[in-house]
Amino acid sequence: MRRRSLLLAAVPAGLATLAACGDDKSDSSKASASPSASSSPPPKIVDGPLPAVTAGTKFGEKPTVAKGPGAPSKDLAVKTLIAGSGRTVAENDFIQANYLGQIWSTAKVFDNSYDKKRPLVMQLAQGSIIDGWRFALAGKKTGSRVQIAVPPDLGYGKSGNSQAGIKGTDTLVFVIDVIDSYNSKSSATGKPVPQEDGDLPKVATNTDGQVPKVTIPKTDPPKKLVSEYVLEGDGAELKADQVVLCQFQGLVWDGGKTFQRTYGSGRLSQFSLEQMQQAVKGLAQGLTGKKVGSRVLIVVPPDLGYGDNPPSGGPIKKGSTLVFTVDILAAM
Repeated sequence: MRRRSLLLAAVPAGLATLAACGDDKSDSSKASASPSASSSPPPKIVDGPLPAVTAGTKFGEKPTVAKGPGAPSKDLAVKTLIAGSGRTVAENDFIQANYLGQIWSTAKVFDNSYDKKRPLVMQLAQGSIIDGWRFALAGKKTGSRVQIAVPPDLGYGKSGNSQAGIKGTDTLVFVIDVIDSYNSKSSATGKPVPQEDGDLPKVATNTDGQVPKVTIPKTDPPKKLVSEYVLEGDGAELKADQVVLCQFQGLVWDGGKTFQRTYGSGRLSQFSLEQMQQAVKGLAQGLTGKKVGSRVLIVVPPDLGYGDNPPSGGPIKKGSTLVFTVDILAAM
């Protein structure tokens, strides 16, 4: 598996594995990587001090940041370098962002996404990301470049992060380009594609974050994997080693009963395609190569689904063909 490059997560984000499926009411939350909202009070936020950005000053450019000027503040320092005009980010939203992180006292860069050319996709929620990010970015608009200085208690605490070379006394400096944000009302943004095959399910094209209706034909299911655009986006094609942020629902072909979904649940799902290969191989294969921003219909035959080992207690039986609709919101 590709090494996880992100150094920001305080706890790894939960992954939807589809390993334990129930009815759509009781189990929709299990598909989510959404921790509960924080109960801790927000910290004091100050304007500085902050080190100068000496090069790469435009949104989307890899910045060069000077060493911290003297002693850092014990509070969270936040400055908007470029004000965006997009959606306002709220706590518990997912964000897509490029970032560079370095240590205040040495200007040593410990991580950046610009060189990897894979922006971060992470939830601004307690337990998913360090608190410095969570509190600094809430209320900012997409399209903004934000610089922050994070004291240890809002970063990695007294233990630091040895993998990143961060000590428990280090203040961290970040420059963050907030590209986009997503919440439970987000949907695919692509253009409708004609659905002309009468032997395949028909999927609604609504983009209001609500459950798209799926009409399954009264015919035998296909014996091979089907992966078709319902809405075709214009983003990058998914690679097999990426983590996907999405809305989705899963139904059983026979009877059309929903066994899992995020639409309408107040949550999104975030999962690794590599790990999904171990759970529902057909879903991972059906998403690989599809464009971000798309809604995809995937029909999974039993040999690429659960076969003769379905999860207990739900509508999936031995030999069930599965039907998925997936809105691909973002990937990293």
